[in-house]
Amino acid sequence: MSELAIPELCLVVLVGASGSGKSTFAAKNFGRFETLSSDTFRGMVSNDENSQEASKAAFEALNFVAGKRLEAGLLTVVDATSVQTDARRQLVSLARAHDVLPVAIVLDVPLAVSLAHNALRTDRSLEPRVIKRQQDLLRRSARNLGREGFRRIHTLGSMAEVDAASIRREPLLNDFRHDSGPFDVIGDVHGCLGELRTLLGRLGYQLEHDSQGRAIDAVHPEGRKAVFLGDLVDRGPESPGVLRLVMGMVARGNARAVPGNHEDKLVKALDGRKVQVSHGLAQTLSQLAAEPPVFQDEVREFCRGLVSHLVLDGGQLVVAHAGMVEAYQGRASARVRQFALYGDTTGETDEYGLPVRYAWAEDYRGPATVLYGHTPTVDAVWVNGTMCLDTGCVFGGKLSALRYPEREVVEVAAERMWFQPVKPLAPPLVGSHPRPSGTEGSVSAGDRVPGALKISDVLGKQLVSTRTHGRIGIRGSRRPERWRS
Repeated sequence: MSELAIPELCLVVLVGASGSGKSTFAAKNFGRFETLSSDTFRGMVSNDENSQEASKAAFEALNFVAGKRLEAGLLTVVDATSVQTDARRQLVSLARAHDVLPVAIVLDVPLAVSLAHNALRTDRSLEPRVIKRQQDLLRRSARNLGREGFRRIHTLGSMAEVDAASIRREPLLNDFRHDSGPFDVIGDVHGCLGELRTLLGRLGYQLEHDSQGRAIDAVHPEGRKAVFLGDLVDRGPESPGVLRLVMGMVARGNARAVPGNHEDKLVKALDGRKVQVSHGLAQTLSQLAAEPPVFQDEVREFCRGLVSHLVLDGGQLVVAHAGMVEAYQGRASARVRQFALYGDTTGETDEYGLPVRYAWAEDYRGPATVLYGHTPTVDAVWVNGTMCLDTGCVFGGKLSALRYPEREVVEVAAERMWFQPVKPLAPPLVGSHPRPSGTEGSVSAGDRVPGALKISDVLGKQLVSTRTHGRIGIRGSRRPERWRS
C-alpha cells in the first residue's frame, strides 16, 4: 500500500477522466463533508446531476462552498474531472486566496478502464469520444501541473495503484502546537554576539563551547527553549558567531527560529543572485568570507530551511519576524511568507526613505499572542496581545526577550552603537505601556482580553487605512440614537 502525503490543511484537486475512479477514491480516503463533487452541485442547482447546462452555476456554488471551508481551516477535496488547464487554474487561485497549498492527485488510469467503468454506470453514460477527449486533455497538460502552482502532485497510473493508495495527513511546517515550551523569545540580534551571550546568561542558559572557545550551544537547566525572531545577521560585529550559536541550539533542540528579511536576502546573496549589498549585508558577507566554505554552506541551508512563522503552545502563541495577522496564522503561501518577513506596507516611503508600514498590531483582535520584531522600538510594549521585541540592540538600544508563558520582559543594554540607524528608534505606541517584570497574569493598558470589545473601537471618529483609498475618516455620531419601545 502506498501512502500519499498531503498537508492537514490544503485544497486537494482530483484530476482524471470520467470513470477513472475519483469518486470511489474520495469516498474511501476522505470524510463525508470534505469532498465537494461537481455532480452533487449540478444536482443542487438544477435537480439533475447530469445536466451539463448547469455546470457554470454548479462550479460557482462549489467554489463558494470550497472557499468557506478553506476560510474555516478545513481540508477540502474537489471531485471533478479538472482535466482542463483553465478549470485547474481557478482552483489554484482559490487555494492561494485562502493561503493554503493546492495538491493534485491524478488518476491517470488506462482509457479502457475508464470506458469500462462508464459502461457499467446506471445513472448516466457518456459517449466514449467524450471520455477519450478528457483523457487526451489530461495527458497533454499533466506535465504542467507544477508550473500551474500545485505544490504536491501524486499520480496513480493504474487501478491497482488507485486501490492500494491511502492518504497520510501531515502537519504544516509551521505547526508546532504540540510544543508548549516554556519559551524565551528573543528579538533581532543583528550580529550582536556579546549581548546575546549576556542575555542568554541572564535568562539562565549555560553556554557550551567548541575547542576554539566559540559558543556552539546554550542549554537551560529547566528545559526552557529559546525562540529567535529572525534578523540574526547584518550590521553587527559577529554575525558568524551568532549564526554558529543559534544553529547549534536549533540542531540540538534547545531553540527554534524563524527567518528575518536579512536572512532571506543573505540566502539570495550566497546563492549568487543579484541583490543590493546594503543595510549591513556587505559586512556579513565579508565576515563569512573568513569562515570555511563548509560553514558558509551550512549557513545557507539553515537559513533556507527556516519556516515563515511558527504556531506554538496549542495555537496560543505565534512567532514571526514582522508579525502575523490572525487570518494568516497557520497558513502557507507566498503572501504569508512575505508578511512574515516584511509586514504590510503602503507602498510609500517616509522622509528617511524607508517603507511606510501598516500598524497591523493596532487592529489585531486574535486570541493568540503574537511576538515579533523587525521594526525597532525603544521599549517592548504590549499592543492588543502582541509585542515587538526588536528594541534596537545593534543601534545602541537593548536586546530583549520575553519569557513565555510568564510574560516577563528580560533585557540587556547594547555594549555600544554598532550601526548608525537611518531613522531614530520609534517610541512606544500611544496608550500602550510596558508590562513590569514579574507581573505574571496581569493585563496592561495595551492588552486586550480575548473576547472583550474596546469601547474606543466603536465610539467617536475612526480612521481606517485602506490599500486603494489611503486613510478614510468615519465621523462619530453627534447624538446617540434612542431606542424606541
